[in-house]
Amino acid sequence: MDLRKLKTLIDLVSESGIAELEITEAQDKVRIVKFSQATAPLQSAHQAYAPQAFAPSAAVGVAEAPAAASAPEGHTVKSPMVGSFYRASSPGAAAFVEIGQTVKEGQAICIIEAMKLLNEIEADKSGIIKAILVENGEPVEYGQPLFLIG
Repeated sequence: MDLRKLKTLIDLVSESGIAELEITEAQDKVRIVKFSQATAPLQSAHQAYAPQAFAPSAAVGVAEAPAAASAPEGHTVKSPMVGSFYRASSPGAAAFVEIGQTVKEGQAICIIEAMKLLNEIEADKSGIIKAILVENGEPVEYGQPLFLIG
């Protein structure tokens, strides 16, 4: 695959709403992953497929991570699987939890849809929801932070 075609694909991913693109052409295989602060661990996967002519931050426009001092403190609830994150059981229903709400260990706090199955994710610690780190409907990765509980 030539560099012009690769540059065009990177630009398309960068400008679109998709998070990942994988193309196989004859014996060539290219995977382009757009990531944000929430999915920063994917950077190494992106670097593995990007040619040396393109720096991942220049190709996709990566924002720099905020200073660690400004990050809220608390227990992080992480995604146990890859899928789509939903705050409510259905589009018209109320969200399972809101910021400032007290939750108990074992209480359902969101749903992750994986392979057409809806999986309720439960709080693994009691406390107050300090932050919701993922937008409704966004794809999530295994181990990605979802909530902060204080």
